[in-house]
Amino acid sequence: MAKHITILPGDGIGAEIMAEAVKVLEALQASGLDITYEQQHFGGTAHDLTGSCLPEETLQACLNCDAILLGAIGGPVYDKLPRDERPERGLLKLRSTLELFSNLRPAMLFPQLADASSLKPELVAGLDLMILRELTGGIYFGEPRGIATDEAKGNERYGFNTMVYSESEITRIAHSAFRIAMQRGKRLCSVDKANVLEVSELWREVVTAVGVEYPEVELSHMYVDNAAMQLVRAPKQFDVMVTSNLFGDVLSDAAAMLTGSIGMLPSASLNIDGKGMYEPVHGSAPDIAGQGIANPLATILSLAMLLRYSFDDASSADRIEQAVSKVLDQGLRSADIAAGGASASTAAIGDAVVQAL
Repeated sequence: MAKHITILPGDGIGAEIMAEAVKVLEALQASGLDITYEQQHFGGTAHDLTGSCLPEETLQACLNCDAILLGAIGGPVYDKLPRDERPERGLLKLRSTLELFSNLRPAMLFPQLADASSLKPELVAGLDLMILRELTGGIYFGEPRGIATDEAKGNERYGFNTMVYSESEITRIAHSAFRIAMQRGKRLCSVDKANVLEVSELWREVVTAVGVEYPEVELSHMYVDNAAMQLVRAPKQFDVMVTSNLFGDVLSDAAAMLTGSIGMLPSASLNIDGKGMYEPVHGSAPDIAGQGIANPLATILSLAMLLRYSFDDASSADRIEQAVSKVLDQGLRSADIAAGGASASTAAIGDAVVQAL
């Protein structure tokens, strides 16, 4: 039975970059890939058309499909909407409804772009790192939280948040991380702060226990401050890293900049069954929308991630990644990675990837 994808182009450059990913998908279909797709409105564009950033028809399509490919959402024009009607709220609702707790953030640097990184090329050339961030728990969601007044200290205000994880939350993100590690280099580094935080003590204990079920994976542990240092000292020592919401938020952004341009980086958010929403890390870039200069490679690589992690189709994913590498070998560059040289249009890069397939 054919797998089915719901495609959400979204706002800003979303439609332009998604058009190129669809070209790649249709090229794979033509060569025998048994996948169907439909497009739905989402984000600010959907609000313009229907009055809702997440129309019921879109939500049902996302619930009924096997995976979701998202372009980008949001933009300054939508910041004027009531908070509950903004595109970002629709995205949070979609993530919550689908229970997308496992955030996959690869930091992959094609050797052809090593000079684009702020680190020395020899440190980052060939970098292929995956960070798994727990997305629905931790200090961002813990209770109690708030700002209060301490009468005993002359009505001084203080803020407080609670970092909390249950065993079940840690267990499911650990299983997700070990499964990803099994598909890669079979090395997993769990990042915590167990020397000072009780919640991290539990995190380390549970991850270690889950690791017994994956004897082929080499498990290590690292404190988050050391992990941050090691990312900029010797990033290629890592294969897969797994960590909490707060630590993952910081480390994944740091790792993203090792590659020189967020225009090259895909991402995924998975649920317990492996169903996921895949999207480029970059935003909707409304300042360049409609100009045909946006980099579509992160969206095309998001499609590769979708095939690899939700459909278990490593062969098709490899084909896409190899095609992107061939395009870079040819010297084609979008403006964000052109380093002052000649740049190619969004459509030209998409066409070149299809040709390389």
